[in-house]
Amino acid sequence: MAVMTRPLLNRRLAEFGTTIFAEMSALAARTGSINLGQGFPDTDGPEEIREAAVRALRDGRGNQYPPGPGVPELRSAIADHQRQRYGLAFDPDTEVLVTAGATEAIAAALLALVEPGDEVIALEPYYDSYAACVAMAGGTRVPVTLRPHEGGYVLDLDELRAAVTDRTRLILLNTPHNPTGTVLTRAELTAVAELAIERDLLVVTDEVYEHLVFDGTEHLPIASLPGMRERTVTIGSAGKTFSFTGWKVGWITASPGLTAAVRSAKQFLTYVSSGPFQYAIAEALRLPAAYFDGLRADLEAKRDLLSDGLAQVGFAVYRPAGTYFVTTDIRPLGAEDGFAFCRSLPERAGVVAIPNAVFYDDREAGAPFVRFAFCKKTEVLEEAVSRLKRLA
Repeated sequence: MAVMTRPLLNRRLAEFGTTIFAEMSALAARTGSINLGQGFPDTDGPEEIREAAVRALRDGRGNQYPPGPGVPELRSAIADHQRQRYGLAFDPDTEVLVTAGATEAIAAALLALVEPGDEVIALEPYYDSYAACVAMAGGTRVPVTLRPHEGGYVLDLDELRAAVTDRTRLILLNTPHNPTGTVLTRAELTAVAELAIERDLLVVTDEVYEHLVFDGTEHLPIASLPGMRERTVTIGSAGKTFSFTGWKVGWITASPGLTAAVRSAKQFLTYVSSGPFQYAIAEALRLPAAYFDGLRADLEAKRDLLSDGLAQVGFAVYRPAGTYFVTTDIRPLGAEDGFAFCRSLPERAGVVAIPNAVFYDDREAGAPFVRFAFCKKTEVLEEAVSRLKRLA
């Protein structure tokens, strides 16, 4: 029998095995632990939006292939959302594209816009799919590291500028930022925009946590800054805002040329998805401001509950300005290896977390940091804090 000598997996993906989220979620199930690792809520979103999906199913809307760019109702709702929230005017017919969640939007954007050999700058630590999508596009990722400073994380603009070379194609932003909870400031985004214009770079910006910002923090889309609308692909998603992560409804907004480019790649990924759910999300985006304010207030209270509890246990806590994750430093607990810490935590305390090192190219830089999700019921977070006190 002939023996295959060539590896089965494409070498571009050889470094990417099973995600840490799958590993830790399986560990949570096996040990009966509270899963504060993967970022999904443990309750559904608004009942009226769930019923809107049921109504669409029963009415036969979206049960067959929806239009390739997305159903018109949703594209119009997305355009209205961008205009009302940020003063950004997009044509729903030529400048909005619905995707299978933000993950497909990221993949399609990078596959469309990156040539083999192009460099893509990403803010490290970064969501794990970024690295895989850059690799699949044949690009080279260039991390610029957000560094801990005074209880938060900051972007070194000099380091960002130094990372740009003649091979740089685009900057991949994420704000509000997962996993650190950083929300880039107007001054930081202005500097990024000026650099992009000066060096003729594209920007792909993941803004799925746009509504989850705390303490009066401002979320500012970089596309709204001078000169940036024509060179920016903005990515949004319904999952985080409306707590229906399984529906996988995301989108991009961009100029006609960029939208057409991303659609060219997207059509050969899923083509279309989430038909009935698109109609429901169109209604969700038109919910009154009270919904968004209530969601933010609820998560801010949960952030404080978990952050305070983790600090009491002995973690050094980086209280996030946005998202629904809190990053901690485990060194005050006498540990330095986040992987070992997270793999032992279910047995020691009945709680699952994620080692931040998986979000770094430089694993040593992320080694002592661990991420917890607080998008859970209050009583679940209280029980998790009670269990974690065993560590003290």
